Amino acid sequence: MTRHDLEALLEEVRAGRTPVGEALERVQLSLRAAPFEDLGFARLDTHRAVRQGFPEVVLGTGKTPAQIAALAERIVARGESLLVTRATVEAQAAVLAKVPGASYDEVARTITLRQQDVEPGHGTVLVVCAGTSDLPVAEEAVVTADLMGNVVERLYDVGVAGIHRLLHERARLDAARVIIVVAGMEGALPSVVAGLVRAPVVAVPTSVGYGASFGGVAALLGMLNSCANGVSVVNIDNGFGAACVASAITHG
Repeated sequence: MTRHDLEALLEEVRAGRTPVGEALERVQLSLRAAPFEDLGFARLDTHRAVRQGFPEVVLGTGKTPAQIAALAERIVARGESLLVTRATVEAQAAVLAKVPGASYDEVARTITLRQQDVEPGHGTVLVVCAGTSDLPVAEEAVVTADLMGNVVERLYDVGVAGIHRLLHERARLDAARVIIVVAGMEGALPSVVAGLVRAPVVAVPTSVGYGASFGGVAALLGMLNSCANGVSVVNIDNGFGAACVASAITHG
C-alpha cells in the first residue's frame, strides 16, 4: 500500500464509504505483504514513501540502462514520482522507451517524472554554487529538492575568489530557510556563508580542483573543520544527499 493508497483509504473512512473494520483489514493485509518488489537484479523498496515521504530513488551509477528502465517503469506504475540520479544519455533513452513522459536534465544528470503532490516544505531552499564547474552537483541538488516539494532558488558563481559577488546577495541569503553550498578547490565558501546567516548550511564538497585537492578530499576536510556554526557536511559530489537533508529541515 503506497502513501497515496493509505491517504485515499483514510478519506474513504472519513467520508463513511468504507467501514473502519474493512479499512483495518486492508491495512493489515498490506503490512503482511513484503515491503519490496523483487526484480531479480534489485529489490525495489515499495514502502519508502510511507516511511520517509518520498519513494525510492534510483542511483544510475553501476546499473545498465535496461536495469534503470525496469526500475523506473515499476516506480511509475505504482503512481509514484520518479528520480534517477547520475543518469547517462543511454539510460535516458532506455527509460523514455518505458516511461515516455520522463524528463532528462543533462546538467544535473537526472531523469524525473512528477506524478504525485508531496507535502510542501516551509521556506526556501537556496542552492549556492562557488563556480560554474560545480554546476552538475548543484543542479542535482536543485532537481532533488524541487521534486521533494520545496521552493528552490539558485545563487551561482559566487565563490571566495570574488567574495563581493556573494556579499551583494545578502538579502537572498538572509531570506532562505536552509542553504545548500556547493564548492570545490579548498571548500571555503560554506564557512563564509554560515558566518553570515542564521539558516542551517548544508555543505557539499565537489571533486573540482587541481592535484592537491585530491578529488574533493581537501574541500571535504575544509568543510568538516569549519569554524562557523550550523554547518553540516555531506559526501563529495553528493548534491542529492544535500537536498535530502535540506528537505528534512523544511518539512520538520
